[in-house]
Amino acid sequence: MKQMLVYLNGYKKESVIAPLFKMLEACFDLLVPLVMADIVNVGIAAHDLHYILMRCGLLLLLAMVGLACSVTAQYFSAKAAVGYATALRHALFAHIQSLGFSEMDTIGTSTLITRMTSDINLVQSGLNMFLRLFLRSPFVVVGAMICAFTVNVQAALIFVVTIPALSVVVFTIMAVTNPLYKKVQGRLDKVLGLTRENLTGVRVVRAFGKEASETARFEQTNGDLTTLQLKVGHLSALTNPLTYVLINLAIVALLYTGAIEINVGRMASGDLIALVNYMNQILVELVKLANLIVQISKALASAGRVQAVLNTKPGMAFPQVVTGSVPAAAAEDAVKFDHVGLTYAGAGAPSLTGITFTARRGETIGVIGGTGAGKSSLVNLIPRFYDATDGTVELFGRPAAAWPREMLRSRIGTVMQKAQLFTGTIRSNLLWGNRSATDADLWAALETAQAAEFVRSKPLGLDEPVEQGGQNFSGGQRQRLTIARALVTKPEILILDDSASALDFATDAALRKAIAALPGSMTVFIVSQRAASLQHADRILVLDDGHMVGCGTHKELLERCPVYQEIYESQFKKPSELAKGGAQA
Repeated sequence: MKQMLVYLNGYKKESVIAPLFKMLEACFDLLVPLVMADIVNVGIAAHDLHYILMRCGLLLLLAMVGLACSVTAQYFSAKAAVGYATALRHALFAHIQSLGFSEMDTIGTSTLITRMTSDINLVQSGLNMFLRLFLRSPFVVVGAMICAFTVNVQAALIFVVTIPALSVVVFTIMAVTNPLYKKVQGRLDKVLGLTRENLTGVRVVRAFGKEASETARFEQTNGDLTTLQLKVGHLSALTNPLTYVLINLAIVALLYTGAIEINVGRMASGDLIALVNYMNQILVELVKLANLIVQISKALASAGRVQAVLNTKPGMAFPQVVTGSVPAAAAEDAVKFDHVGLTYAGAGAPSLTGITFTARRGETIGVIGGTGAGKSSLVNLIPRFYDATDGTVELFGRPAAAWPREMLRSRIGTVMQKAQLFTGTIRSNLLWGNRSATDADLWAALETAQAAEFVRSKPLGLDEPVEQGGQNFSGGQRQRLTIARALVTKPEILILDDSASALDFATDAALRKAIAALPGSMTVFIVSQRAASLQHADRILVLDDGHMVGCGTHKELLERCPVYQEIYESQFKKPSELAKGGAQA
């Protein structure tokens, strides 16, 4: 938790001013019962109207000064809390961006969203209340007890018994509820994850008529959250009645003791009023303190969850500069895999095993295999989204781990399996590839990606708005725009991870022809389940259950690779079937 205090450094002044002004306000509040006692003991007893009015004026002055102190404290505490939460949220977002795919997979998207929003909001509220009340409430409690001793020692002993009893109640409830609040946030993660899953997959849910079952599943998860929240709420709700019972018992004892003291002449009636006021002040402040502790318990639980993400270290380290020279012959190898294996964190079995191949500059490499064969896992090792757990991956003669992040990613254009666009315009999305790209560069990339025609048909062209996730475009249009975005970078290695699955065969063929016609010696990796999309590749890698079972041209694989033969024959009729069909015609 101490590590998180660094984000408060820019608000040290506000963090000091806020509690100081709250304590100053508390000092004026502690003077009020003494002024009231003077009004009763002196003014009313002597029927001195002038004295009473003077003391009432003093009460009004104390109220006005106290209000000014309170407003000042509220302003500075809110400024510090909001500034702290802003800095923490920026730091958390930046840290999440530094995490690798492995850490993101392990933590989970839904819990990261919860920690970025709900948890940090709770931390902000907790810090705000802490700055305003954590010093004020104990100060008033202790100050009221000290002032009570100045009024009457015998009656003040009741304060000595009451305050520890109240403290035991408050801190016991805090100790019980604090771990439960952590569980509440965990249950909230599950609700958010389920909600996100259903909203992103709403079309699938409706297509299979699973609305009722998904609603029931959500109600079950939400019910678990509600049950736990009610349990914590019931425990927290005990704070007020228990403290009120103790305070009222203390007031009864105070009135009884005060009556005796007044009867024997050791205390004036105004002093008893002052003591009751002090007891009420203690009640109010302890109730505030109880609520503060509940809020701080939530804030500490949330802060722990945020800190857990901040403590998650990136699994990959990138050098700042490239060191060492590369032989000219090795530099001609764009990508080299040497007995590469990959096992995901928490996985029971490796996703890739013993992958060995070399891709030369300017070559087009196809990657094919059944679902779950490891195609995406293989190409994700090239831009170093994951690190190989076995063997080595080299890019242009250097190990992938020897490349600085920016230099590595700038030389590789990656089109993910799922086409992802961001809110903005077509232009702003394409400029992700290269911020300095001209309109001519953007249109050239669109032409190659077979997207120029539909972009020109839009009323605003490159400035056509893009909704969240690109929902205002079809699946094929989104895929072509993401391909164009990768081409804007003018990469030396282009990875198309099943990124033409929504394109028809003619558009797919035109795309591959346009990419092949690009100037330079760009190495292209095409991942596809269509044999027709890969048959013109220089080489095709055939994967099966994480193993490379074939490597060669389309013709070579048809002759000697059973897995490739099976894939090809499942998509095209066998020659014997074609001949049979022709004879029947």
